[in-house]
Amino acid sequence: MVLSLPLFARYRAWVGGAVLALLALAWPWYFQSSLALSMGSQMGTLIIICLSYNILLGQGGMLSFGHAVYTGLGAFMAVHVMNAASQGGPLVPLVLVPLLGGLAGLVCAAVLGFAATRQSATVFSMITLGLGELVAAVALMFPAWFGGESGISSNRVYGAPWWGITFGPALEVYYLIAAYALLCTLAMWGLTQTPLGRMLNAVRDNPERVAFIGYNPQRVRHIAFIMAGFFAGIGGALAAIHLEMVTAADSFSMARSGHYLLFTFLGGAAFFAGPIVGAVLMVLTLVWWSELSAAWLLYLGLVFMGVVMLAPGGLAAVLVAGWRWLVLGQWRLCGRWHVLQALAGLLALLGGCAFIELAYHWQQQATLGPQLQFFGVALYTNRLSHWMVAVGCCLCGLGGWMLCRGRVARVLHTVSIKPSTSTV
Repeated sequence: MVLSLPLFARYRAWVGGAVLALLALAWPWYFQSSLALSMGSQMGTLIIICLSYNILLGQGGMLSFGHAVYTGLGAFMAVHVMNAASQGGPLVPLVLVPLLGGLAGLVCAAVLGFAATRQSATVFSMITLGLGELVAAVALMFPAWFGGESGISSNRVYGAPWWGITFGPALEVYYLIAAYALLCTLAMWGLTQTPLGRMLNAVRDNPERVAFIGYNPQRVRHIAFIMAGFFAGIGGALAAIHLEMVTAADSFSMARSGHYLLFTFLGGAAFFAGPIVGAVLMVLTLVWWSELSAAWLLYLGLVFMGVVMLAPGGLAAVLVAGWRWLVLGQWRLCGRWHVLQALAGLLALLGGCAFIELAYHWQQQATLGPQLQFFGVALYTNRLSHWMVAVGCCLCGLGGWMLCRGRVARVLHTVSIKPSTSTV
């Protein structure tokens, strides 16, 4: 199995692209509900947006707080193009509308990025924050273009059918978004393999040395900023096609930019596939998880803290570490301790979640009653034993997790394991 690592590392881009394409094709046939189809479309748009944000954060080391500006402009461009075509204006095929949205994001990124990329590190972040708030304020001053607080709606079905495709059914829109997601993913992966992509990594790591050998770090950052704006505009336009509505308050909000930053980091900014993981997690959190529990923001904050402290490389780093753990044969040394650690962590997680749900339900027990359902088990806020069991499970699970973690560390410290020179 060790010999398979270099082979997988050599063809990992093709394997990953094939897996992503198969998942995109199989999603609407396996999950046939309208909610699942909508979630799949949102995942496709967010994969493009998070990958475009990672051009700045992961590839270029630029922490931006205004990435929603370019997705929002791409969305508004798409809405206006569709409305113009519906009212007898220039008839732009719907399959080309995302490219116009990308062009809008590119132009705006070229203008705003010229000022932002003249600085780096914290100053760059503050400039993008100010520019993002500036655009959000300006959008409310021009209701004719941005629709004010109510936003602008559109209709994606216009013109003659294209090979019998009207893009009215959600399934047709899903496959349009999936096709763009695959093409944009391949394009951004190819960008990382170009000399420009390598130079962007060099500017991230040591801009002084890049300037010493004759390259302009500001120009490299500016070009990367423009490309990120282009792909972000495509993602925003696809979101507008899917939802057929866009509002300035939501599209340009600081919260939207924060979501892109948060979930890109959770997925793993150091890995190309990390933003893909983060985009999927973002949809599951904002669409599914937020409906299951009123405490979803608290859970999200705790997950973020856990990733920062225990897995700063993100969830992608955890997946890569698990792959290496299997391929390099480390499971033979401490596999049972990892299993016990996982079980202890699950016990702590269930106990902590039960306590949080009891605490949130206790605040509303006057209207909802003392009973709540937790994974099919009835819990009561007026019974002390239920609170004690939740706390006890959490503490016992944490203690067992720490003991197993220490045991694994001692085993790996005493046993010499030859590392692999290849990368996954």
